[in-house]
Amino acid sequence: MAFLNPEFADNPDPRCACVLLLDTSGSMAGAPIDELNAGLRAFQADVQEDPLARRRLEIAIITFGGVVSIAQNWVSAGAFQAPVLTTQGGTPMGEAVLRGLQMLSTRKQEYKEAGISYYRPWVFLITDGAPSDAWQPAVTAVQQETQRNGINFFAVGVNAADMSTLKAFTERTLLLHGLNFRELFLWLSQSTKSISRSRPNQQVSLPAVTFGSPA
Repeated sequence: MAFLNPEFADNPDPRCACVLLLDTSGSMAGAPIDELNAGLRAFQADVQEDPLARRRLEIAIITFGGVVSIAQNWVSAGAFQAPVLTTQGGTPMGEAVLRGLQMLSTRKQEYKEAGISYYRPWVFLITDGAPSDAWQPAVTAVQQETQRNGINFFAVGVNAADMSTLKAFTERTLLLHGLNFRELFLWLSQSTKSISRSRPNQQVSLPAVTFGSPA
């Protein structure tokens, strides 16, 4: 029976799920994590200006710094509150990517069971280093999902990130200009707002990328 979940009964709009996979390892300490947190606050403020995005965009955040953690479970953009992230430990990137894909798979199943249409989900991976765990299975999983048009996967390298590893995940790999996280997240906000105003499966032109360069 559709609309078993009250959140879907109250808001039957189509959904665009976006999961952020954010590196919070020790090398991100200092200015990088400060700018990342500022970028998340800018993302919150900008996306919440759009009434459709507030209803249709859903955000989840997974961090990987020593351990993989869900910093934000699925929440509508209208209710999103940017977390304050801190740093520690290594870079279990592979586990984080697999956790993100699992969260998306579960969420899409919930949409289907509730009769909710949805846009192709977005995954945004941001890291300043190299994986400290076995990451090849995650690459395979991402490639399989991409080939079946199940996700839009983006990878952004910061400072001395291992760009060759990121390019193994996706062709949509960029090197961030300095610590320009604010511009990155404003681009993400503008992109998801454009998607929210479209129909599911409709082609949408995204803003020009100015926050980074192709790797």
